[in-house]
Amino acid sequence: MIEIKDITKCYGEQRAVDKVSFTVQKGEIVGLLGPNGAGKSTLMKILTCFIPPTEGEASICGHSIFDDTLAVRRCIGYLPEHNPLYLDMYVREYLRFAAGLSGMKQARDRVEEMIELTGLQPEANKRIGQLSKGYRQRVGLAQALIHDPQVLILDEPTTGLDPNQLEFIRDVIRRSAKDKAVLLSTHIMQEVEAMCTRAVIINHGRIVADESMTGLNAKKLTEQFHKLTM
Repeated sequence: MIEIKDITKCYGEQRAVDKVSFTVQKGEIVGLLGPNGAGKSTLMKILTCFIPPTEGEASICGHSIFDDTLAVRRCIGYLPEHNPLYLDMYVREYLRFAAGLSGMKQARDRVEEMIELTGLQPEANKRIGQLSKGYRQRVGLAQALIHDPQVLILDEPTTGLDPNQLEFIRDVIRRSAKDKAVLLSTHIMQEVEAMCTRAVIINHGRIVADESMTGLNAKKLTEQFHKLTM
């Protein structure tokens, strides 16, 4: 579903991403870990066709990020680190707008399904600007899922959430990922333990570990992270 081969991104002499290669298959939730500035967000922007790589190749659902960017974007549900929302729009209005952008003609039922899935019912009649951080993240996740994408790319989807909101969003991601390929970045090792099937650690733009989560808990992962990124 996601295939990355020798992706490199240079800004002048700095290599933000340096010959990164890995795959994410259907049913996998891969946690992308790394210290600040490691290249995680840059890699996600490349995969979603927001910025081009300097070198390398990548494809989403068989579509090249160079040759078929529109097809790539149709396959992806994307929640960036800084959740961009139209704060003056109402929740339902915004989700119908997002559905329309993806080409959905009969979106009303799908919008209600996403409101229920993400627990937005109590806030669905409010303007987005009136919502708490946690509910805004739910709106962003509903937007990413509205067109039932084959691939989810989530950049720190639970940052700033309280423990109840955190567990709720984790559960939504787990349930949504059964028939999708999911790549998510996070700094929270417990989050990787709770949700992910694999952990990819990146440091200074390079992959330093790619581990199955089988038998690997948050404590061991934290120890490995420190060892590889200090």
